[in-house]
Amino acid sequence: MTSRPVAVLSVAALTAAFGIAFAQTPAPAPAANAAPAAVTSGELPIPTAPAPAVSKAWVVMDYATGQVLAGENIDTQLEPASITKVMTSYVIAAEMAKGKVKGTDPVMMTEHAWKTGGAGTDGSYSGFEVNKTAPLEQMETGMVVQSGNDAAIALAEHVAGSEEAFAQLMNSYAAKIGMKNSHFVDPTGLSAQGHLSTAHDLALLGRALIHDYPQAYALNKIREFTVGPITQPNRNLLLWRDSSVDGIKTGHTSNAGYCLMASAQRGDQRLIAVVLGDTSEKQRADDVQALLNWGFRFYETHKLYDANAQVSVQKVWKGANPQVRLGVAEPLLVTVPRGRFESLKSSMEVPQNLIAPIAKGQKVGTIKLSLDGKQIAEAPLVAIEAVDQGGFFRRLWDSLVLWWKSR
Repeated sequence: MTSRPVAVLSVAALTAAFGIAFAQTPAPAPAANAAPAAVTSGELPIPTAPAPAVSKAWVVMDYATGQVLAGENIDTQLEPASITKVMTSYVIAAEMAKGKVKGTDPVMMTEHAWKTGGAGTDGSYSGFEVNKTAPLEQMETGMVVQSGNDAAIALAEHVAGSEEAFAQLMNSYAAKIGMKNSHFVDPTGLSAQGHLSTAHDLALLGRALIHDYPQAYALNKIREFTVGPITQPNRNLLLWRDSSVDGIKTGHTSNAGYCLMASAQRGDQRLIAVVLGDTSEKQRADDVQALLNWGFRFYETHKLYDANAQVSVQKVWKGANPQVRLGVAEPLLVTVPRGRFESLKSSMEVPQNLIAPIAKGQKVGTIKLSLDGKQIAEAPLVAIEAVDQGGFFRRLWDSLVLWWKSR
């Protein structure tokens, strides 16, 4: 069928036409790399994002839309170091949700986990005693807060039998999340051949953990945790500096450098920032703090349409009803420079002739949003009600009319 574009309207015009209220809200959806848009019509342009001076890659993303506000080398594969443990947390939470493991499960600190990731190694550890068990929820807290490699390995063995089997789960869930340039080999982030991710993928992972498993995400804001006689602090310095920061994870190896993925919420807006390959603990915290401050200062997120709210009404041929109401299946959100919401333009593309029957939820067209002539978001238009096929005479009459129109 041939699609016809519907007239381009401002968001304000669509609001008046269809009675749809817009409001700022946090909720999720994904997008591609985009440079900050320049503000026209006499307004000052948004300053360039404060790019980290020495990192290998960085990105700042809006949580609600998944829109990349700024970044550099965002799809370059690099070692993620202990940010890997966010993927480990996601797998554990997903397997718990399926009932395959429980927070009360006794998890054994095996000799392999202790030797590979315990106190005798160069990496971070939690200090659970070898050949003894601890509840899964405690072992996971040690992994998240203390970045314990020993705890990560023990958890992987408990969930999947071995690190290798657990890595297969990691890669399966990563694909489901949409992490297109990541491959995991172990649950810790210790350097291993082929263990790679990207700043963009890691931001998507953080976004997925926050949205899908908020209880698991909440562990990331704990500032310290004690195992036996040893109390260790969370290495995310921003938890002490900025009350809006509630996660997510640090990482460091000699190959990866200093890495940090952080998220903060101020009012109704949440941002995620990732820096990979920085030079020190302080520098990674400074760099991420600057990116978060910049993003909150210059961008805002709006909800344009609720799920199943009417966006348009279109004529239907050969149907029991002469028209169908169209909307979006998921809330449609967009991130724009502050003060530019009223400048958004909205357009719709729908088939020239809609023929019944049309099922509820069936994709019928596309709605697109643009700012200053650049498309910044789109979503499928779906039927928010079914239209059954009309009776014999309705079908016959509409067929004759369509034939006449096509001549």
